[in-house]
Amino acid sequence: MTDTGPQGSFLVRHDFLIRRLHSLSGLVPVGAYMVVHLLVNSSILASTTIFQDNVDRIHSVGPVALQVIEWVFIFIPILFHAVFGVVIIAGGVPNTGEYRYGSNIRYTLQRATGIIAFFFIAWHLWHMHHYFAPLGGGNFQHQHASSSAAIALSSLPVKIGYAVGVLACCFHLANGLWTMGITWGVWTSPRAQKHATTVCAVFGIGLACLGLSAMSGFGDVDIKAAEEMERLRIQEKKYIEGKEERPTNSRRGVDRDSGG
Repeated sequence: MTDTGPQGSFLVRHDFLIRRLHSLSGLVPVGAYMVVHLLVNSSILASTTIFQDNVDRIHSVGPVALQVIEWVFIFIPILFHAVFGVVIIAGGVPNTGEYRYGSNIRYTLQRATGIIAFFFIAWHLWHMHHYFAPLGGGNFQHQHASSSAAIALSSLPVKIGYAVGVLACCFHLANGLWTMGITWGVWTSPRAQKHATTVCAVFGIGLACLGLSAMSGFGDVDIKAAEEMERLRIQEKKYIEGKEERPTNSRRGVDRDSGG
């Protein structure tokens, strides 16, 4: 007779593998993508031109390749991490004592920020990604990266929502890195965990500062100047492709300012 009780469930029997895949997916590729995403966004602090350069570089792979990259390395890993995170929170996989020497507050915050991060990411995708333009979202336009992002982030409720979401994601990643070290047996003693706590805290604070600084940079964008820079870039690209005459004004004189 097949054992269908909790001790014989698939999740419990494969607890070791599930926890390692869950922790690994939180760091690579999800965590790595988050760091790169915040670094790209923070380039708005240098100038709108540099930010547009970075966005153009990402989209230069082409729409089909970009969709494959998004689904394989971003969306599917995020869904996997989120689904099994909920399973762990719900008790489908027993807690194996990652916080044996740690703080109960961090244990609670890790789960709370995971839930906040999930809903924030879903909202962020709807709010920015072009997939959701027919549903009233999709406010980010990659050819108008600086101006469209600045406009999308201009209202106070949106700013507050993004600040909360970014902080939740940063804490969840930094603290998740700490728990990953235990899951993979990197640091298990109280002394090793104490040192890891310091490193992860510095990493999390730095990442949070990066994310909030990027938001501040978008708030300081001169939208009209950014739109003019973007218009001239599009014209110049069409000229290079032989679709349009060279623009009368060089984009070099439009804006090297306006990340701030």
